[in-house]
Amino acid sequence: MKSTFRQTLIALGLAAMATPTLAAQLPAGAQLASQQEIVRHIKDEPASLDPMKAVGLPEIQVIRDLFEGLTNQDAQGNIVPGVAESWSSSDNKTWIFTLRSSAKWSSGEPVTAQDFVYSWQRLVEPKNSSPAAWFAGLAGISNARAITKGEMAADRLGVSAIDAQHLKVTLDRPVPWFPALAANVALFPVPQQAIAREGDGWTAPGKLVGNGAYQLVDRVVNEKIVLARNPHYWDDAHSVLTKVTFIPINEESSATKRYRAGDIDITESFPKNLYAQLKKTLPGEVYTPDQLGTYYYAFNTQKGATADARVRKALSWSIDRRIIAEKVLGTGEKPAWRFTPDVTAGFKPAQSYLEQHSQQELNAQAKALLTAAGYGPGRPLHLTLLYNTSESHQKIAIAVASMWKKNLGVAVTLQNQEWKTYIDSRNSGNFDVIRASWVGDYNEPSTFLSLLTSGNSSNIARFSNADYDAVINRASSETQAAARNIDYNKAEQILADQAPIAPIYQYTNGRLIKPWVKGYPITNPEDVAYSRELWIEKH
Repeated sequence: MKSTFRQTLIALGLAAMATPTLAAQLPAGAQLASQQEIVRHIKDEPASLDPMKAVGLPEIQVIRDLFEGLTNQDAQGNIVPGVAESWSSSDNKTWIFTLRSSAKWSSGEPVTAQDFVYSWQRLVEPKNSSPAAWFAGLAGISNARAITKGEMAADRLGVSAIDAQHLKVTLDRPVPWFPALAANVALFPVPQQAIAREGDGWTAPGKLVGNGAYQLVDRVVNEKIVLARNPHYWDDAHSVLTKVTFIPINEESSATKRYRAGDIDITESFPKNLYAQLKKTLPGEVYTPDQLGTYYYAFNTQKGATADARVRKALSWSIDRRIIAEKVLGTGEKPAWRFTPDVTAGFKPAQSYLEQHSQQELNAQAKALLTAAGYGPGRPLHLTLLYNTSESHQKIAIAVASMWKKNLGVAVTLQNQEWKTYIDSRNSGNFDVIRASWVGDYNEPSTFLSLLTSGNSSNIARFSNADYDAVINRASSETQAAARNIDYNKAEQILADQAPIAPIYQYTNGRLIKPWVKGYPITNPEDVAYSRELWIEKH
């Protein structure tokens, strides 16, 4: 079989590429604590531990420890090998990934190229209704979009096993950054035999088979998720932590109290109003680096008052983003004048309409738009603003509702829901305005802008615009960075004109980390933090 692969390489004219591996890197003289266990805070109970069903950060953070894709990220966000030890392409359309022979499932069985074929076909199979199926189309995997629409069988997907250790991926257009996309949880392998044997219950403790550095040993819903080292993981020798516990707490103040009490080693966030106090009382434990993410409100573009673009623009324009970023939050966040964050690699944004006008001017124009749409003192606009339970979300919602009331006379009903209920409401379109956010799957503008293409399952606003779709499709096949940047700015202009969403602020990665926790990749712009990179210093 090796000779068959070698002939394939020659036929394709591919040059192999390999990069350094990723594992916990202990500095010389590091002194380890005798107990290598850590407790990590996540904001909500994960909706699912099936990579195909991951819809939010709570589950993604756990899944990254339980499974591993073809590629990983290092502390700076650079792509490094995962299950694949190398990859190559001569045209950025046909990619060959060489899997490491030491990659194994937690059952001890080898991870093969066929496992990826099965998993990716499962992802796009319409019967499985994966909320992440759109990602295969975004990545450019041949026939993915047609398959998700039910126009082709899943076995027509552009992925095949040359042999057990060599995976061939065929794209419908050149995608130079495909290895970065391969690190997304949607493209993680899943265990075919375990799924066939256990059905929907395959992700339960004692049944879940993964290929990540850790394995699931216990789970108590809304209380804890406990992981232990996977001895079959290919790089287990370089993992240090023996036990990882994730604790779901959606109130930042509660998580912070437990952190101070010593129950938690890393928080996912902290109350914004405590920032100054925490900096003073916990020096060296408060971190707020920029993150590749945007906090926004999505409008229901399909029904109700927000189906009118004039209403959406009025609501968006009357949000004082500087007040939200600097006063309501105040931990280094920046106003979001567009959907794509400033830290996105390869993006040079044009100045937006919001930046060009004062808030007073925007408020006056917003009021005129709302009047033109038929709303005013005699016919006030009533809206419900939905957000998932969180103190920070609540404070922002209260502030925005106050701005809408003061500037536009809009009556806003605030509604908060627990994560799973919120996801159901979001997926069913049962909202007027809904809190949302996006942290990039990879560092390129399309990770944000593709979300709002027609039919994308992560298109919360249900926005559909032919011009927008055409611009994004053109950008996806454009190999010149300057030309892509022009298209991305055109896409942002369409979003500004149609206002399916109201970007509010750009994320910072605010969290608390105990001083004895080492190895946390605080500079990773996507906040990718594998537990296998961490260790506990003697203290």
